[in-house]
Amino acid sequence: MLRLGILGLGEGRSTISASLASKKFKLIQICDANKKLCEERALEFDFQNWTTSYEDMLTSDKIDMIAIYTPDHLHFEHIKLALQHGKHVVCTKPFIDDLSQANELLELSKKSRKKIFVGQSSRFFEPAMRQKKDFDKGLIGELITIESYYHADHRWFLEKGWSLKQSFKWLYGGLSHPVDFIRWYMPDIEEVMGYGMLSSNGLKAGLKNQDTMHFIFKAKDGRIARVSGAYTGPTQPASRDSGMSCILRGTEGASQADYHELRYAVTTKTGEEKIITWGDSTLKHYFRFEGQSHHAGEYQNYLDYFADSINNKFTAYPDLKEGIGTVALLQAMDQSMETGLPVKIDEILKANHIKRESIGL
Repeated sequence: MLRLGILGLGEGRSTISASLASKKFKLIQICDANKKLCEERALEFDFQNWTTSYEDMLTSDKIDMIAIYTPDHLHFEHIKLALQHGKHVVCTKPFIDDLSQANELLELSKKSRKKIFVGQSSRFFEPAMRQKKDFDKGLIGELITIESYYHADHRWFLEKGWSLKQSFKWLYGGLSHPVDFIRWYMPDIEEVMGYGMLSSNGLKAGLKNQDTMHFIFKAKDGRIARVSGAYTGPTQPASRDSGMSCILRGTEGASQADYHELRYAVTTKTGEEKIITWGDSTLKHYFRFEGQSHHAGEYQNYLDYFADSINNKFTAYPDLKEGIGTVALLQAMDQSMETGLPVKIDEILKANHIKRESIGL
């Protein structure tokens, strides 16, 4: 059983729940710079071993792995310290927000021989897992194109002080979900083109970067994909349009996986059309807190998967290399929004002295 420490107890709330319910992890310690939040989580989960010092967790010989759920701009430093102290790492998306830091992490990972897993939780939601399983079985034939989006009224999120800093970008914090779906099925993206804007709602709230974005991707084999995100305005009712979705269009069928709804639709190569939903037991696995907040079920799915990879010596994806590849794509998207021009991924890698082969591309 792996021994776990959790850093960042906002989003880390889900990981506390997941680890306490898992047979593959033993929760050892939780940590946040906010003492009040530590006390709240200790009371909520009846778990008293908390600290406000990351150093306590890093130097503990009782911890094998650290799960990181801190603000985006802190990920690199927190991952780096964990590796330097001989810990396996789970880090929530986006993995890092600056590609210039990638080579240092590649070297540290190689030197420490510790595994890194990127917590792209959407891959581990029931409809997304079913969609991937059906695709791998050939139910919709060969992939033609993908469309993925994440549209949410996240104006509440802007109450977090750090979300209004220049370092925070919805491109990384939000759009990384649908971008990861694209790379899951179409990993060899060659070029990206897109536009972004800061809405009047975002501007009024004090947001510094774009909150509304649309992009087109082109893969090396010529296939194209589309991604969009909008984060500070009202949305459609969930019965009409899920906040996040991934649509695969194949040569013989099509499929769509939705989130937060436990809803999946597929037209198979036989022409059969199915809409699949899941019942209360599955709902309770995924959503354990008020409403449909947090991601406890997805986190438990990926934590158990990562534990299996460590115990059975296989690679859990997305790993360090795949995480860097996604950041390269996000950075290319960022540049395209600034310039209004298409950007090639190879140019981004070259500018940051990253060799394609070092990240498995």
